[in-house]
Amino acid sequence: MNIRDHARTIHQALHAAYEVGPAFLNFRTPWELLLATVLSAQCTDERVNKVTPNVFERWPGPGELMHASQEDLEAVIRSTGFFRNKAKNLRNAARMVMEEYGGEVPRTMEDLLRLPGVARKTANIVLSQAYGIVDGIAVDTHVKRLSMRLGLTESDKPERIEKDLCEAFDKSVWGDMNHLLIKHGRTVCIARKPHCSQCMLAAECPKKGVKSAA
Repeated sequence: MNIRDHARTIHQALHAAYEVGPAFLNFRTPWELLLATVLSAQCTDERVNKVTPNVFERWPGPGELMHASQEDLEAVIRSTGFFRNKAKNLRNAARMVMEEYGGEVPRTMEDLLRLPGVARKTANIVLSQAYGIVDGIAVDTHVKRLSMRLGLTESDKPERIEKDLCEAFDKSVWGDMNHLLIKHGRTVCIARKPHCSQCMLAAECPKKGVKSAA
């Protein structure tokens, strides 16, 4: 089976098993989604969703956040981890959004990547979920793990993984794949001991890198 057929089988199986529902992060505006996604680095979505209501209340948009003190923002987002760097990046990103983009989060990959703290994962999520623009596939920790195990990539570099995924899957399903792979990674193909005996992809999966399975 070639990689395109393999990818098509994976998408069909995951799409049948999981609903492509609402975003994992709570947000109302593109700015809120960008902020939440930056905070989600090395942090669970559940934790981010507990922290962001306070952030959004104190600093409703980039115009307010650009004037927040480093210390105040650090204190509010501390539990998300790496809070000093995240606070610095968010304050600088807010300033850039206000001063260079008229207060509106950019709508292109090129412009989003100019913002401090924004890499392709964050940019892909903002474009897809806030603007309905599909430019690639967001590669987070679950997508990275499953892409290797399922034989969709040989790389551990997010940008190369994204390229391999985009070549394997039809562009029409790019917008679904991050969501579907995350759900499968959280429920079945978990990190330490995947539930291979319960997996609908067991017959298709080469289980690359899997040392112990249930």
